Amino acid sequence: MISRRTLTAIGAGAAAVTLLAGCSSSAPSGGDSKDEKVELRVLVNVTPNLTEDWWNELVAPFEEANPNIDVVIDNPGQEGVSAAVPRLLAAGQAPDVVQSVAPSPELAEELVDLSDYDWATNGPLADQYSIDGKYYMAGVGVQLQSLWFYNKDAFAAAGIDEVPTTVDELTEDLGKLKDAGWTPIQTGGDWMSSHALQTLALPSVVGDNPDWYADMNSGKTTFSKSYGDYTDLYADWIADGYTNADALGVKYVDAEQTFLSGGAALYPMGSWFVGSEAKATDPAPIGVFRGPAVDGVDDPAMGANIASPYVIMKESKHADAAAKLVEWLVTDEDAVMSQLEVDGNYRDGYEYDMTDLGKELLQIVSDTPASSYTPTGGGYGEKKLPDGYSGEINTQTQALLGGTPAADVNSAMDAWFAANIP
Repeated sequence: MISRRTLTAIGAGAAAVTLLAGCSSSAPSGGDSKDEKVELRVLVNVTPNLTEDWWNELVAPFEEANPNIDVVIDNPGQEGVSAAVPRLLAAGQAPDVVQSVAPSPELAEELVDLSDYDWATNGPLADQYSIDGKYYMAGVGVQLQSLWFYNKDAFAAAGIDEVPTTVDELTEDLGKLKDAGWTPIQTGGDWMSSHALQTLALPSVVGDNPDWYADMNSGKTTFSKSYGDYTDLYADWIADGYTNADALGVKYVDAEQTFLSGGAALYPMGSWFVGSEAKATDPAPIGVFRGPAVDGVDDPAMGANIASPYVIMKESKHADAAAKLVEWLVTDEDAVMSQLEVDGNYRDGYEYDMTDLGKELLQIVSDTPASSYTPTGGGYGEKKLPDGYSGEINTQTQALLGGTPAADVNSAMDAWFAANIP
């Protein structure tokens, strides 16, 4: 029978602790008996789409088919999964399974190697997420991130007949939207602060240099040299009033609702927004286009992450049961379809009922060559920036929104890389 027990906000606000290599030196045997009652703790990302109730409903069929396994959903609360994992490891309270955290070279030492499982090695983006030839995660689908959702009424009011295909065209359209009385870009002050900047920059930065992640790690290039022009441009957008003036005080949920209700013209967000639009009551007419690059970049990069990566912690005392659950989550047709649909994600061979917006996004997926996909934020697999990059660029983007000059932000990012590159 399904368990409705969830941990309440696992110690929100605790500081993340550096992972200790060798904390768990070998994978557990996990020899669970079929009759033994097993409790699996699964730490998951809880969002407006991925609610606790939704997670419990998702695993209910698995529990029904495996009555000896009780799946307990752990909600990290405001602390978030990424911050909760190292703290729980350090406290000796690691969950059995973690969702939404991608393997890193540091974290890999704490994870069960899934390389012997076909369902892990043959899954979406499996090779891109591998580390030294080993596979530590299994995912459900692909999640696109270099996207601009737009209000079709706003574009019509501003006299914009076609979506922009270059950064210059996008900048010109922002001016038209403001002149027409619209807030051009809806953003916010929490984790989403840097999303617009990355959606602006990555298609050109990585499209121009596919080795950007390696070059940043080696010191061959710097943030200001490779990313600086886009920080400058985003600062200009802010100064010109192209972002909502109250951004720093706006939470993700509120930003999403503002855009859905027609309160802004553009919303830089990942493909999971399609799920929100599908559930909204009478949303504004919304379309989507991929993040454009500057003139001269022939193959703009498309930020893409794995949708719902699952990893098994070495500290789990029920590794066999955990592997059985993860296999079901990433291969059972109904489970996969539910996870794809709820967040607007995609996977070859799987189609679900989509709104018109979902079909527009599916066309972008079809038109994007595999060579165009790139990590976002701190990266994944072997394309990984120093730990803490995502938090730092978010902090610095918030500084931009607060009026800090772009030159100071670029210098701060250069200093951060200098301090964090081994």
